[in-house]
Amino acid sequence: MPIVPVTWGILSTADINRKFLAGAREARNAEVVAVASRDLAVARDYAGRHGIERAFGEYDALLADPEIEAIYIPLPNSMHVEWAVRALQAGKHVLCEKPLSRRTAEVERAFDVAEREGRLLMEAFMYRHNPQTARLIELLADGAIGRVGMIRAAFSFVAEDPANVRLSAALDGGALMDVGCYCVSSARLIAGEPLRVGAEQVLGGDGVDIAFAATLRFPGEVLAQIDAGLSLAARDELEVVGDEGSLFLEDPWHCLEPVIELRRVDGVKRIELERINSYRLQVENLSAAIRGEVAPLLGRDDALGQARTIEALYAAAERGETVELSS
Repeated sequence: MPIVPVTWGILSTADINRKFLAGAREARNAEVVAVASRDLAVARDYAGRHGIERAFGEYDALLADPEIEAIYIPLPNSMHVEWAVRALQAGKHVLCEKPLSRRTAEVERAFDVAEREGRLLMEAFMYRHNPQTARLIELLADGAIGRVGMIRAAFSFVAEDPANVRLSAALDGGALMDVGCYCVSSARLIAGEPLRVGAEQVLGGDGVDIAFAATLRFPGEVLAQIDAGLSLAARDELEVVGDEGSLFLEDPWHCLEPVIELRRVDGVKRIELERINSYRLQVENLSAAIRGEVAPLLGRDDALGQARTIEALYAAAERGETVELSS
């Protein structure tokens, strides 16, 4: 039976679209057919340069197109839930860039709408779809490093342009939201939902965190130390430490050079994996789920756990005290 590609539209001409488009072009079951901007000339120029069939000068106009089945939302963080809800109410499935929100109640509302409308909503943590991540979890499950006791995750770069949306409080910018959310996501993937968190932050931009450090306590006596920055040298790394060794990933989220180092007292073993476009796998998974062929990899429970943790981390940093998370 021939594959009928899911038709996709993109809300905005954001820079991250280039990664989404590259992945979607490789996907066997998806086709990007439309893009919207708040300026029709911009949308038409963008569509022409990227080989996209339709251009709209309003987001709502794209949502009204009955031939578009799914929407990708790469808008600034503060606009995620608003436009996810509008897209869902227009009958579209939604892939929304991470993080969906820093507020748990907003994430609950978005998924309530998705369920009411009978549509799928996924938070776009593309690394979760990559074989490198699956192999990491397999190694942990197989006891490759014994009992896990510590997770260490770091992600940072320097945002030099003062106009960068990541430095805007009104747009829900900040280091934790932009890159630290990956550290949170990976720690939760490995250890479950945290019991309590403590955090410190340094403010910059117009009042956002430009450096953020936190300690998270998980069930089973597992700790995680994470740090994120918009004012720190470029780093992205993840290490899981057990009582018999550790697993180290130098490229845990982009997965451009997928290698896991198994470090034990008897030496270091490099586990090299095939390079596969995570954005392609993400689009393929949601498109297949839309067709009823598979379950979506990420859904309500994971997005709510992510939002609860981020909300608690910000509360801990602002109050200067440990914050307990309800089970």
